[in-house]
Amino acid sequence: MQMFFPLVIFVVIFYFFIIRPQKKRQKKHDELLGSLTRGDRVVTAGGFIGIVREVKDDSLILEIADGVKVRVLKGSVSSKMVTETPDAKKSVKDETTSEPKNDNTEDKGEDSDEAK
Repeated sequence: MQMFFPLVIFVVIFYFFIIRPQKKRQKKHDELLGSLTRGDRVVTAGGFIGIVREVKDDSLILEIADGVKVRVLKGSVSSKMVTETPDAKKSVKDETTSEPKNDNTEDKGEDSDEAK
Protein backbone atom coordinates (compact mmCIF):
# COMPACT_ATOMS: atom_id res chain seq x y z
CA MET A 1 0.00 0.00 0.00
CA GLN A 2 2.88 2.34 0.77
CA MET A 3 4.32 1.94 -2.76
CA PHE A 4 0.90 2.40 -4.36
CA PHE A 5 0.44 6.03 -3.26
CA PRO A 6 3.46 7.47 -5.18
CA LEU A 7 2.28 5.60 -8.28
CA VAL A 8 -1.16 7.22 -8.03
CA ILE A 9 0.42 10.66 -7.59
CA PHE A 10 2.61 10.03 -10.62
CA VAL A 11 -0.41 9.05 -12.76
CA VAL A 12 -2.37 12.14 -11.66
CA ILE A 13 0.56 14.45 -12.46
CA PHE A 14 1.09 12.72 -15.80
CA TYR A 15 -2.59 13.18 -16.65
CA PHE A 16 -2.74 16.89 -15.82
CA PHE A 17 0.57 17.87 -17.41
CA ILE A 18 0.63 15.67 -20.52
CA ILE A 19 -2.63 13.93 -21.44
CA ARG A 20 -5.14 16.68 -20.70
CA PRO A 21 -3.32 19.50 -22.59
CA GLN A 22 -2.82 17.19 -25.59
CA LYS A 23 -6.54 16.39 -25.67
CA LYS A 24 -7.35 20.12 -25.59
CA ARG A 25 -4.97 20.79 -28.50
CA GLN A 26 -6.44 17.88 -30.49
CA LYS A 27 -10.00 19.08 -29.88
CA LYS A 28 -9.08 22.61 -31.00
CA HIS A 29 -7.38 21.23 -34.15
CA ASP A 30 -10.43 19.08 -34.95
CA GLU A 31 -12.67 22.15 -34.61
CA LEU A 32 -10.34 24.04 -36.95
CA LEU A 33 -10.52 21.28 -39.56
CA GLY A 34 -14.30 21.12 -39.27
CA SER A 35 -14.64 24.86 -39.78
CA LEU A 36 -12.61 25.05 -43.01
CA THR A 37 -14.60 26.46 -45.89
CA ARG A 38 -13.92 27.59 -49.43
CA GLY A 39 -11.89 30.80 -49.50
CA ASP A 40 -10.08 30.33 -46.15
CA ARG A 41 -6.33 30.97 -46.07
CA VAL A 42 -4.46 28.15 -44.35
CA VAL A 43 -0.91 27.11 -43.49
CA THR A 44 0.06 23.46 -43.89
CA ALA A 45 2.51 21.53 -41.76
CA GLY A 46 4.96 21.70 -44.68
CA GLY A 47 4.83 25.50 -44.66
CA PHE A 48 2.65 26.04 -47.72
CA ILE A 49 0.25 28.96 -47.51
CA GLY A 50 -2.79 28.63 -49.71
CA ILE A 51 -6.43 29.38 -50.25
CA VAL A 52 -8.95 26.55 -49.86
CA ARG A 53 -10.65 26.03 -53.21
CA GLU A 54 -12.48 22.78 -52.45
CA VAL A 55 -13.21 20.77 -49.31
CA LYS A 56 -13.49 16.99 -49.62
CA ASP A 57 -14.02 14.28 -46.99
CA ASP A 58 -10.39 13.79 -46.00
CA SER A 59 -8.54 16.32 -48.15
CA LEU A 60 -8.51 19.88 -49.44
CA ILE A 61 -7.68 21.46 -52.76
CA LEU A 62 -5.42 24.45 -52.06
CA GLU A 63 -4.39 27.13 -54.50
CA ILE A 64 -0.82 28.03 -53.53
CA ALA A 65 -0.16 30.33 -56.50
CA ASP A 66 -2.11 31.61 -59.49
CA GLY A 67 -3.32 28.48 -61.27
CA VAL A 68 -1.29 26.10 -59.05
CA LYS A 69 -3.61 23.79 -57.12
CA VAL A 70 -2.52 20.99 -54.83
CA ARG A 71 -4.41 18.36 -52.89
CA VAL A 72 -3.45 18.02 -49.23
CA LEU A 73 -4.82 15.95 -46.38
CA LYS A 74 -6.91 17.85 -43.86
CA GLY A 75 -4.64 16.63 -41.08
CA SER A 76 -1.70 18.49 -42.58
CA VAL A 77 -3.38 21.88 -42.06
CA SER A 78 -1.71 23.45 -39.05
CA SER A 79 -3.55 26.78 -38.81
CA LYS A 80 -5.98 29.15 -40.44
CA MET A 81 -4.63 32.58 -41.29
CA VAL A 82 -6.70 35.51 -40.07
CA THR A 83 -6.87 38.38 -42.50
CA GLU A 84 -6.63 41.76 -40.83
CA THR A 85 -8.71 44.72 -41.90
CA PRO A 86 -6.93 48.00 -42.68
CA ASP A 87 -8.48 49.55 -39.53
CA ALA A 88 -7.00 46.83 -37.33
CA LYS A 89 -3.56 47.33 -38.87
CA LYS A 90 -3.81 51.07 -38.31
CA SER A 91 -4.72 50.69 -34.62
CA VAL A 92 -1.85 48.27 -34.04
CA LYS A 93 0.53 50.67 -35.80
CA ASP A 94 -0.71 53.60 -33.68
CA GLU A 95 -0.15 51.64 -30.47
CA THR A 96 3.40 50.72 -31.39
CA THR A 97 4.40 54.22 -32.53
CA SER A 98 2.97 55.99 -29.47
CA GLU A 99 5.33 54.20 -27.09
CA PRO A 100 8.82 55.70 -26.81
CA LYS A 101 11.73 53.46 -27.64
CA ASN A 102 14.20 52.67 -24.91
CA ASP A 103 17.41 51.90 -26.77
CA ASN A 104 20.35 51.37 -24.44
CA THR A 105 22.66 49.81 -26.99
CA GLU A 106 24.90 52.90 -27.12
CA ASP A 107 25.46 52.86 -23.36
CA LYS A 108 26.54 49.24 -23.43
CA GLY A 109 29.01 49.93 -26.22
CA GLU A 110 30.60 52.84 -24.36
CA ASP A 111 31.00 50.84 -21.17
CA SER A 112 32.73 48.03 -22.97
CA ASP A 113 35.17 50.49 -24.63
CA GLU A 114 36.11 52.04 -21.27
CA ALA A 115 36.87 48.64 -19.79
CA LYS A 116 39.46 47.98 -22.49
